Amino acid sequence: MSADRTETTAPTEWGPDQLRKLIDPLESIRSEMAGLESILSERWRDIHPSQIPSAANLMHYVALRRHDVRKIQEQLAVLGLSSLGRAESHVLGAIDAVLRILYRMADGDREPLPGRAGSPVRFTEGKALLERHTEALLGPKPPYRSGRIMVTMPGEAADDYLIVREILAAGMDCMRINCAQDDEERWGRMIENLRRAEREVGRPCRILMDLCGPRLRTGPIQPAEGVIKWRPRRDDLGNVTSPARVWLTPAGKEAVPPFPVDAALPVPGAWLRRVQEGHVIELEDTRRAIRRVKIVAAVGDSRLGESAQTAYVASGTPLWIRSGTAASGKGSASRKTRVGEIPPRLQSILLQLGDSLLLTRAQTAGKPATLNRRGKVLRPATIPCTLPEVFPSVRPGERIWFDDGKIGGIVRTVGPEQIRVEITQARPPGERLLPEKGINLPDTRMRLSALTEKDASDLRFVAANADLVGLSFVRNVSDVESLRARLAEFGGENLGVVLKIETRRAFEMLPDLLLEAMRSPSFGVMIARGDLAVECGYERLAEVQEEILWLCEAAHAPVIWATQVLQTLAKSGMPSRAEITDAAMGERAECVMLNKGPYILEAIRVLDNILHRMQAHQSKKLSMLRRLRWWSKAKTPVKE
Repeated sequence: MSADRTETTAPTEWGPDQLRKLIDPLESIRSEMAGLESILSERWRDIHPSQIPSAANLMHYVALRRHDVRKIQEQLAVLGLSSLGRAESHVLGAIDAVLRILYRMADGDREPLPGRAGSPVRFTEGKALLERHTEALLGPKPPYRSGRIMVTMPGEAADDYLIVREILAAGMDCMRINCAQDDEERWGRMIENLRRAEREVGRPCRILMDLCGPRLRTGPIQPAEGVIKWRPRRDDLGNVTSPARVWLTPAGKEAVPPFPVDAALPVPGAWLRRVQEGHVIELEDTRRAIRRVKIVAAVGDSRLGESAQTAYVASGTPLWIRSGTAASGKGSASRKTRVGEIPPRLQSILLQLGDSLLLTRAQTAGKPATLNRRGKVLRPATIPCTLPEVFPSVRPGERIWFDDGKIGGIVRTVGPEQIRVEITQARPPGERLLPEKGINLPDTRMRLSALTEKDASDLRFVAANADLVGLSFVRNVSDVESLRARLAEFGGENLGVVLKIETRRAFEMLPDLLLEAMRSPSFGVMIARGDLAVECGYERLAEVQEEILWLCEAAHAPVIWATQVLQTLAKSGMPSRAEITDAAMGERAECVMLNKGPYILEAIRVLDNILHRMQAHQSKKLSMLRRLRWWSKAKTPVKE
């Protein structure tokens, strides 16, 4: 019987030889599971006792996933047996259960699997272990849903107790404090407000303090000359429907306009006192175009003018007074002055496909490219990197991403003081790069610790006040070791550890990171999907987060579903269809994280409702076949 025919042959026609073709590869995989477990048995003494069965199960799952078992799964399904598609939490037990049935089918009454050690995690124990680990890390399960809700605190939470109380009452189960923002004094006030709210609301809440980690970002850009632009409003035919309102106010004693204006110009006070209602102010703007502003009101020492022309005004722009419709006062020294100091404006760097960008070690403010009159580049744009320690690790040919993947490039040359990047991804008009935007180097093996000096300093406060600590930028086992050692220094050995998986390296090292984290009494994983999408590619994100969920279920490790969950709702008050579906996917994790926003209370209520409804349909990746109302109410099928 051919292999292709075996897949579709009825179970009653399977003979011992065909069944052996299923048994042998499963036995080989089982043997590899036992071997991998024995290799790691020396590490059991370092793993927390509550995590040992989970560590063994993780190794069994890693061994299983080293093989392509899709053909075996199809054949098992034809036999009506488990296809191992839900084996994550009890891998060896699932393999043994299938083998027992196959042996009985092949050999009749012979006792299957004699003299072999059983699974460390039985069928019923996998889910129970995950629930125990989740409760140890994230606290007791809420009354009406199994998934927890984590909320990032806004800065106002330090000063406004009612914000914290309302967020807790709406359904928050874990408060997240971002250590990259605020300071210990403000963190302490946030925690005080939470503890008071817990007493009043009668709802427990854990505290996660998220370490900053090394901040790989763009540095400052040299500010551009201050320029103020105004323009009147026009109809579709170009006729002025409303002139621009221009506020002239004494330089050094600037007054805030009592009504909305389009522009505010500081000018010398002595000159401004000469300006009266009805006067016309002429100016020569930055394009050397003559523009006029008619004064329509005097408000204290300031004046309000109107202009029917678009103008660009910089510091030092010349102004002169005309009285009514009289001849220009440009030649009169007493009527002439210049605009005062206009603050410099934030500058960005425009990058288009094929452009070069110099990433500099020196923290000198960056500059846009220098062009000649024909638009030819004389000097490429430059921008400093806030973490020049990565320079020795970068190699030509590696990819680099800026601003959450909006701008992509390839490293072309690496020098001691600068890295030249060729821009290979940007929208056709170009993208503008600003300071303080993230830099991702997915191909670079960075020799950089996840714990910075700031993190080490913050850990003293974290150990004394938090329930969980988030390790940012984790990539290697040594990063987790360093965190545990620092926590031990401050008496924080029992703190829950959350590994933030936000780099390609962390994803590739995940089994090792999980084993190292199992030395702690409680730990979990945060899928930081924003950075992870940039590092691994947006098209791979769904696949990557799926694999993380599988590995964490095999380790019985709770997962926090993070990054941009209901973000549009939290910021604008109106969700998108896509983010509602994304939030529903969060039911497969043990916790879903929301970021701050003006409408965070509404976002919490919506998420609470989604998780409550979805738990009746989904448990991890197992579809729950609950009774469907639309079918149960129909007496007979509807014919079309």
